[in-house]
Amino acid sequence: MKVLKLLLLLPIIALMTACGSDNKPLPELRFGTGGVGGMYYSYGTQLAKLVAADGKIRPLDVMATSGSASNLRLFGEKMIDLAIVQSDTLSDAVNERGNFANAGKPTYAAIAAVYPEVCQIVVAKDSDIKTINDLVGKRVSISDRESGSMKNAEQILSVHGITKEMFSPLYMPFAEAAQALQDDIIDAFFVTAAVPSLPITNLTNNKEVRLLSIAPDAQQKLMQLYGGYTQYTIPANSYKGQTDEVSTIAVKAVLVASVEVPDKEVAYLTEFVLKNYDKLLHDDNVKLDVNFATEDVPAGFHAGAAQFYKSQGVTVDVYDGKH
Repeated sequence: MKVLKLLLLLPIIALMTACGSDNKPLPELRFGTGGVGGMYYSYGTQLAKLVAADGKIRPLDVMATSGSASNLRLFGEKMIDLAIVQSDTLSDAVNERGNFANAGKPTYAAIAAVYPEVCQIVVAKDSDIKTINDLVGKRVSISDRESGSMKNAEQILSVHGITKEMFSPLYMPFAEAAQALQDDIIDAFFVTAAVPSLPITNLTNNKEVRLLSIAPDAQQKLMQLYGGYTQYTIPANSYKGQTDEVSTIAVKAVLVASVEVPDKEVAYLTEFVLKNYDKLLHDDNVKLDVNFATEDVPAGFHAGAAQFYKSQGVTVDVYDGKH
């Protein structure tokens, strides 16, 4: 009789155990990227597909956002678990500068720098805009509000002495801006993204365009005044009809995670993005290794990422809740 009672109780015990808080399946990892059509969204979507196919951690729920600054704000509101952000915006947030002056200490940590983000200024090939100074009086998209690309555009214009009162600023995602240039609605647009950038590539199939160089003295000013910039040369023929090199600046795209994401999942993601970089980014000029992933990243690293780097013989600063 006792055995029978126990057998009858087993399904109930199993049901109670399954409903307990320790056994609830964890939700998907919410991944803040950028605008649809931009590199962040493309990278995040591809990463989500590859992670799902591998099946070793929770699926990634890719979310379109306004970009870097928006993503860092969403961490504070516990709306996302992962994100891609620009290294210069990340530096501002970690050091509580600019728009992050009253944001408090971060609740996220770095996983890896995953690719260089290049500041690109696009105009029609037959345009009378030859230099950045020629943008005065023109209709210019400086990208989404709250995006790192918008901040780059503002800083590039600023070192040339150009304020928003001196041109007509518009705030468009990259793909929308490319379409607007094709339709002659705007005269120029800024993109901070990997090279080649898909919206620019698609645009060149329908319209001849040029990319503006940033003069060496302006590059030096940007690097002196703001953190996170490096010089970068866009190789000739990166885009259809672009026969000359373009001299500009770049920052790094950094994958970050909430400190609440388990170390095991972050360690997996760290190794996964490094091993699969060629499936995530189609850029022959980029070879992602542990050095690129860890150097010049202006934030402490997640403990899970640090575990992976230690296995590769690289020591990184682990986020301690203070920086």
